[in-house]
Amino acid sequence: MKKNLISQEEMNIWHMWKGSYKTIFGRVVKDLTDKTGLSEGDFGILDRLDQFGNGELRQQELADSMDWDKSRLSHHLTRMEKRGLVRRKPADTDRGVQVILTVAGKTALDEARPVVSAAIKEHFLSLLTEEDVASIRRIGERVKED
Repeated sequence: MKKNLISQEEMNIWHMWKGSYKTIFGRVVKDLTDKTGLSEGDFGILDRLDQFGNGELRQQELADSMDWDKSRLSHHLTRMEKRGLVRRKPADTDRGVQVILTVAGKTALDEARPVVSAAIKEHFLSLLTEEDVASIRRIGERVKED
């Protein structure tokens, strides 16, 4: 049974990888929230509406793209609607719901994108060498293939 266990060094690498990701992601989200007032969830919803749906998506498609359950998304959308960032309406073709990016939501997204880009550069990309980038690219490709 012990032969299936990983070594302490391998476990340390795993924890370092997870911890690095959490730290970097947390710093990016903190910059986003501090500078725009948007949460990571707000930004994810607004960005997906703009990128994947040209300003509108079915609520279930949005939930699937975020890997959120329907209830979590519904509660989050209610808070965003109160702030005027999105609106919901019944879908024209069936019982589904369309989520629509408002003008205020698009403005908030457009103001947040440079903040997120700058945070990613500062907290992640600026730390990488060309060799690091090549390694990350190779790892990403291998993971994608698996």
